[in-house]
Amino acid sequence: MQVIPPALERLIADFCKLPGIGRKTATRLALYVLRRPAAEARNLAGDLIALHETIHLCHQCYTFCETDLCGICGNTGRNPRLVCVVEEPGDQMAIEKTGAFRGVYHILHGVLAPMDGIGPAELKIGELRQRVNSGSIDELLIATSSTVPGEATASYLADLFKGAAISISRLACGIPMGMDIKYADEHTLSKAIESRQSFQKFP
Repeated sequence: MQVIPPALERLIADFCKLPGIGRKTATRLALYVLRRPAAEARNLAGDLIALHETIHLCHQCYTFCETDLCGICGNTGRNPRLVCVVEEPGDQMAIEKTGAFRGVYHILHGVLAPMDGIGPAELKIGELRQRVNSGSIDELLIATSSTVPGEATASYLADLFKGAAISISRLACGIPMGMDIKYADEHTLSKAIESRQSFQKFP
């Protein structure tokens, strides 16, 4: 005997496709939507449709936006010659929350993963090369993750632009603020040592 109506089951299955959402959470979300007024469900459906109808990639940095240039690329208060290279738009959002970066971005939309068939042609690396070759960039800050694919992508980019007349930097990795060193894993400690900086004394 089927306990869950087919329409509800389909919605649960759709929620299960989202990253980090298991069957239990998907069921809870689907039941919540079902209990809300029909107007709210229609608004939600409309917002989901609008994602693909109104949002596209920025023509310069390839983040998600609704105009030709995103708000960051079009901001005259940003430094267009300092470009932070990140894997996904979510990484850009995380950096922006810090308020510490005043340059612009380039979104790769992934990392190199040859075993999965993802090479340079599948990423926005060709577009990054065009930006570098245009002479409009002074520094590339490579801010890919410290995972194996992220490190491989960072190394590839560093080698690719080694001969270019630009400065190439890497986002520092290491011990998080407030963390006791004895609780850090070997990889984190190793990266912290590699990324060490000279100690500056302040008056």
